[in-house]
This record gives sequence, C-alpha cells and structure tokens, in this order.
Amino acid sequence: MGARLAAGGLGVAALLAACSAPESTQEQRDELAKSIIEQKKTTSDGTSTATTEDGYKTDLAKRISQVNFTSVYVERPQALLRSVIVIKYIVDRDGNLVKSEILRTNKDKHAEASAMGSLKNTEPFPKPPEALLKNGRIELSESWLFNNDGRFQLRSVALAQMDR
Repeated sequence: MGARLAAGGLGVAALLAACSAPESTQEQRDELAKSIIEQKKTTSDGTSTATTEDGYKTDLAKRISQVNFTSVYVERPQALLRSVIVIKYIVDRDGNLVKSEILRTNKDKHAEASAMGSLKNTEPFPKPPEALLKNGRIELSESWLFNNDGRFQLRSVALAQMDR
C-alpha cells in the first residue's frame, strides 16, 4: 500500500509541476500522460479488482486515458470548456462494449466523434467484478471534458478546472 501511495504522490507531483510550468509542448504533454496514467490492477483472468461501481468506472477512465494518451489533456482543464460530452455505455461480463450513446452534447461533432472513438478504441475493458453485474452487464456514464485544443480529460480522473 505504501508503494501505491508513493507512486500516486509522484503522479500528483508531476501534475502539479505541469500546472505551474510554462506551456509545454505536445510531445512533453504526451510523455507526461504516458508516464502518469496507469492501468488498474486486474486478476489473472483480466477481472478488475474494483469493489464498487465508482471504482470500476475509475478503472475504465484510467484505461481509456491510457489507451488514448495522445488525446488526453494532462494539465488542469481550462475554466470555460470547449465541450462536455456525456456518454452512457454498457459493458458485459467479458469486458466488451455492448452499447454506447451520447446523453449530453453541445453538438460539437468533432468532440462527439473523439469521445465515442476513444471509448470504442479502448475495448475490451477489464472485466467487471461479478458482484457489480446486473443481468450480466454494468451500465455506466462518463463525461469527456474538452479543452479548446480538442484534447480531453474524463471527469472521473480529471484535475479541478481553472478558475479563469
């Protein structure tokens, strides 16, 4: 547990450093994203070790961010976001994406396509724990927060937005 806390502290320190540093290059941001976004642990058969629905949702948000790291914004989101896309999606017991639909959008077609693409690009997901399944599935919703440059963070793992 101490090693996990230390590793988490390093990630937070890297994020804080990124927030206070001068504007970074895309290559530096991509490298930072790659180094601090970790995939949650799974059992030997690929089942998530999460014990709650929120824990599993966080696992998936980290996995989506990891797979799509070049599209992820690793610094604090700007105060006024370009777009917020909310997607409801269903994952079956094997970690397959069964269904996804946009619940909220401001009609930014590029952001919609990016959000849906990042979700589909990540499949298969870690298998949900049996205790979280209802009729062999789990239904979740996630918010994609888009900055003006088209990169996103997922609300489940995003930093706090800037004030101005």
